[in-house]
Amino acid sequence: MRPSRGTLPSMDQRLTRRRFLAGGTKLAGASLLAGMAEGAFGGLTPLSSRAAQNAALSPQSGAGSRLETDAHGMIVYSEEYITREMPVSFLDSWITPTEHFFVRNNEHMPHIDLAEWRLSIRGEVARPMTLTMTELSKVEPRTVTNTLECAGNGRAFFQPRIRGVPWTRGGVGNAVFRGPALGALLQLAGAKSTARHVAFRGAALPSPDPLFTRSIPMGKAQDQDTIVATEMNGLPLTPEHGYPARALVPGWIGSASIKWLTEIRLLTHELAGYYMDSAYRLPARPSQPARENANVPVDSPRGSVITSLPVKSIIAAPVDGSAIDLGGAQVRIFGATWAGTSTVARVEISTDSGKSWQPAALGSEHARYAWRFWDFEWKPPEEGAYIVLSRATDNRGRSQPLELPSNPGGYLWNAMDRIRVTVGRGAG
Repeated sequence: MRPSRGTLPSMDQRLTRRRFLAGGTKLAGASLLAGMAEGAFGGLTPLSSRAAQNAALSPQSGAGSRLETDAHGMIVYSEEYITREMPVSFLDSWITPTEHFFVRNNEHMPHIDLAEWRLSIRGEVARPMTLTMTELSKVEPRTVTNTLECAGNGRAFFQPRIRGVPWTRGGVGNAVFRGPALGALLQLAGAKSTARHVAFRGAALPSPDPLFTRSIPMGKAQDQDTIVATEMNGLPLTPEHGYPARALVPGWIGSASIKWLTEIRLLTHELAGYYMDSAYRLPARPSQPARENANVPVDSPRGSVITSLPVKSIIAAPVDGSAIDLGGAQVRIFGATWAGTSTVARVEISTDSGKSWQPAALGSEHARYAWRFWDFEWKPPEEGAYIVLSRATDNRGRSQPLELPSNPGGYLWNAMDRIRVTVGRGAG
C-alpha cells in the first residue's frame, strides 16, 4: 500500500441533468419498445423487424421471447450500452450462471489493463491511499451470496407505458461474490468521524455524459456484507459485470453496486449528482402510507433516493400463455422471491384470479440477501382460462400489492406477478 499521489477529479459535483446518450444505439425489438426506451437511449435503430408482434404484447406477457438474443440466449436491448435480460425460462438454478446474469451498463464498457488499474480511497480519511490489485487481494476476503436486481426490472408492466429499458422479469440474478469488506478498507484508510457517506466512482471514459457515481450511508458501507467484489461465482469478474472490481451493496438496487471501481471517497454528506438527485429516486406520495409500501417515501417533497429492493416474487413456470392438459399430471408452479434487506416470510399462490390463496413451499437454499425458490402443485379443476398470481410477504408484514402506482422512472415494480394459462383436454 502506498499514499496516493495527486488528486482525482472530485465526485462531489452537482450534475443538474443527464445529457441523453448519443444516437445510433442499437436497441432490440419493435417500434413499441423503441418508443418506451427513447428517453433513455436517444435515437434508436431496432435490431429486430418484429414490430407487429411486439406491439401486440400484453402488459404482463413474456416479451423477451420475441426479442433478439445473444449466443447464451440472453435478451439483448442494447449492444452499445450493454443491456441484457435473462429470459424467465432460464430460472432453474439458485446461483445464476454468469452468462445468464443480467447486464445493465449506463456507460460504455471500459477496457481496463489490470497492471495499470488502481483503487484510491480518499476524502474524510486519515490515510488516503491507492491500492493495486495485489495489495487489495491481501485484505481478507468475504463471500456474499446476493440477489442483484435492476431498479427498472418490471418496467414494461407499468401502465401507462414508461420510457426506459423495457425489462420484464429477468433484470435480476443471484450470484456468489467475493472480495474484501468495504468496512475493512475504510478502517485501513482511517475513516474519520466526520464521514457520513461513501461514494463510488467507476473508470472514467471520454463521454459527454455524467460519470455514473453514487453514494451510500456510512452505516450500510460498514455492513460486513458490503464488499469490494473481485470475483463472481468463483471466477474473476467479467468485463460486463465490473472487472476488475465493483462495489457490492447487498439487498439494494443494482445501481448502488458501481462497476469498474476506481475510487472510494468518504464524504460528510450524501453525494450530489445526476444519479443521486434525478435518476434512481421515487417521488413522495403522502397519500400512500409507508406501512403499505415502505419503498414509497413520504418524508420529503422531492422523494428519496432508492435504496433497498422491495419484497417481490416472480413466476418462472408455467410460461405465460401456456396450454395445460386437463388430464395430465399436477402442474408445477415455480418461481423465486426476494426482499432486499428484509426476509421473505411466505409466498402465496392464487389460481382463481385472487379470490383465494394457498401457501407455496419455500426452497431450502437461502441466504441473508439472496432470493429463495418456491413451488406449488396445482391440479386444475376444469377446462378454461386461468390467471395465476404469486404474492410474497416479508418479515415486516409488507406484501406485494395487486396494482402498483406509476412513477416517472418506472422503478421498483413489485406488483403481484401473474400469468395466464389455458387448460383443456389434450392441450400442452
